[in-house]
Amino acid sequence: MIASLSVYPLGEGTSLGRFVKKGVSVVAESGYTYEVGGMSTTIEVPDLDALFELVKKVHAAHLAEGAKRVVIELKVDDRRDKAATIASKKKSVTG
Repeated sequence: MIASLSVYPLGEGTSLGRFVKKGVSVVAESGYTYEVGGMSTTIEVPDLDALFELVKKVHAAHLAEGAKRVVIELKVDDRRDKAATIASKKKSVTG
């Protein structure tokens, strides 16, 4: 399962880097394969339970950093006909 995750606080000014860094560190600590992009982070997870647990941890990290309002954007690709990875999805459109 592949997910695209973007989590950010509202009302915290124009520079949100400190919040994003906290969220990315949570994803990195998870041990899942991930790739940070310009607007979101793509993550490979085994199932929805693992994904939602990770999203909850990223959300908590933003709150711990002082956010009073948090937006979560989540897109999930649950492909069942064949194995898919971040690398395989990129290769299918670039090479």
